[in-house]
Amino acid sequence: MIKSKNLTGGQAAIKSLKKEKVKHVFGLIGSATMEMFDALYHEKNIKFIGVRDERTGTHMADGYARASNQPGIILAGQNGPGATNLVTGLAQAKAAFSPVVSIAGSYSTKDKMEDAFQGLDQQSLFKPVTKKTWTVKNAKKIPKTFSDAFKLAMSPRRGPVCINLPRNILADKGNFKINEKNQSFDNQNSTKAKSNYIKKAVKIISNSNKTVIIAGGGIKYNSKYKNVVKLAELLNVPIVTAAGHGDAIPFNHKLNAGQMGPRGNPVASKLVKEASVIIALGTRLGFNSTFYSYENINKRAKIIQVELEKRMIGRYFPVAVGIYGDAATIADQLYKEIKKQNIALDIKKWTNNYFNERKNFLLNRDKFKQKNFPIQPNGLFKQLRQVLPKNSAITLDAGTLCLQATDALEYYDPPSLFTPLDFGLVGFSFACGLGVKIAKPNKKVISLMGDGGFGMTISELSTAVEYKINTITIVMNNKSWGAEKAYQKDFYGKRYLGADISSPPFDKVAELYGAKGFKVKKVSEINQAVREALKINKPVVIDVDVDPKALYSFRRDSFKHRSKK
Repeated sequence: MIKSKNLTGGQAAIKSLKKEKVKHVFGLIGSATMEMFDALYHEKNIKFIGVRDERTGTHMADGYARASNQPGIILAGQNGPGATNLVTGLAQAKAAFSPVVSIAGSYSTKDKMEDAFQGLDQQSLFKPVTKKTWTVKNAKKIPKTFSDAFKLAMSPRRGPVCINLPRNILADKGNFKINEKNQSFDNQNSTKAKSNYIKKAVKIISNSNKTVIIAGGGIKYNSKYKNVVKLAELLNVPIVTAAGHGDAIPFNHKLNAGQMGPRGNPVASKLVKEASVIIALGTRLGFNSTFYSYENINKRAKIIQVELEKRMIGRYFPVAVGIYGDAATIADQLYKEIKKQNIALDIKKWTNNYFNERKNFLLNRDKFKQKNFPIQPNGLFKQLRQVLPKNSAITLDAGTLCLQATDALEYYDPPSLFTPLDFGLVGFSFACGLGVKIAKPNKKVISLMGDGGFGMTISELSTAVEYKINTITIVMNNKSWGAEKAYQKDFYGKRYLGADISSPPFDKVAELYGAKGFKVKKVSEINQAVREALKINKPVVIDVDVDPKALYSFRRDSFKHRSKK
């Protein structure tokens, strides 16, 4: 039903959020959007969560969006500096295809040609980091703009959008027509493939005795992964997960080999290097999974790639069959066609060999003799595997310690792993975890990051305490920017500059904020600290001293020119 109401532009904006069934808005107040904040004060069905920085607020909206499978909202109340603070978070959301709807205050339209206070061309500012940016020039356009923004954010391929709202537009009064029926996004990604593409793919699959499925982020939501598991079980072939998507398939499924690529495990990586047929479902076969190199994928393999973004099909590697559409839907089509043709693969040797290698890998991983002091990363991860609840959600930062954690930890309940993915952002994990917790209040949310990244975002402990967002943050404290220090160690003769950092005792700082803090210096102390943290009804920070000498260079490809010949 479309109703006409006499409202201010700010009230119309909040009514538009209500119409989209928005339950939470992350934001930072500013004078440019006071009309919206006043309207939000009277809207009891939308909870406002005040953040300390628009960047971290955007990470919260990003985490909320990924965990809830619904748009995440960030409101930057002030034009100029408030708006510029959104840019990093939106760039991160774009890299993760996360449906963040950002709203930014803007200077009055009458000041466009003047040197306005905090004036900035925000339309141009946000263009590279969003799917689309709107600057509303007529208050009557607010409801339609919001409707279009939500629809575009949730349309394939999903991603962030931005609405700039000038302060005079928010103050304007008039009769606004608002369609009170909200949009449904549940079925927007169910694109099917034409039958001839399915039959062509099945013909290739039927002639292979070394097949592997690569499962990407496109199959993590709404239990879509079940279609991929069903296909793998029918074919009796292993599944590997794309980098950063180790949660795409539950860890305990016997066909799940884990994460592939330079940042994955050797069993999964070997499968992709040796497979004669690769079924790539919901993955671009992008940089973090392959480094765009045949060193990480079999050059002779026939690739069947299923993607929702046409330009990504065959972009990095030539494909035998490229299928545009929803990966889970097409996995089901493949399943039905294979069953219809009663195809049985000669694949027992391939799969049994995988079972043996996976079993040995996991046994050796858990049997290694760990030092009690200083704490090694693999010792920390082993303890976390033992103590974390299986339905935990885990957020990670960039950096080598977190990159190791993507495959070293175990994920059972998709989606349950939230990382910066291709943007490689430091200072993401803690804030993202707060958003995930808002979306999934009954899950235990564990955020891992380094001391540098946590230092960037520690002020959001105020937000966590004030709004009772009870996550557990594990700071892997090696007193350095570890990734960069590793490069200086391995490629620059240990000439360290800018890599070592000092920080306050994070456990004690957490207590000052009103959270709970723990200090861990030995492996034997990890389990007890985490077990206690899981019982505490407040935000927790566990400051873990990690061996500062435990450095590893992941991006060796970037420093080949420095390698000894």
